[in-house]
Amino acid sequence: MAREIRGRFSKGKIEPLEKIDLKEGDEVIITIPEEKPNTGAFERAAGGWKGTLDFEAFLKDLYASRRRQSAEKTL
Repeated sequence: MAREIRGRFSKGKIEPLEKIDLKEGDEVIITIPEEKPNTGAFERAAGGWKGTLDFEAFLKDLYASRRRQSAEKTL
């Protein structure tokens, strides 16, 4: 059964980061992606919206909206 696990290359060896059920001497096929996923744009955008929203006012409006919708459904 094929399975994908994470590993770390250290001191010339690939060490699994998860428990695997293999016997000593078992052979495996290792596929190494050509490049890491590009998360740079995501990381640069982190926190970009900070300070642009009055969160307390947002929550107040959200809860008021839910109360109105709930009241309308019960009528």
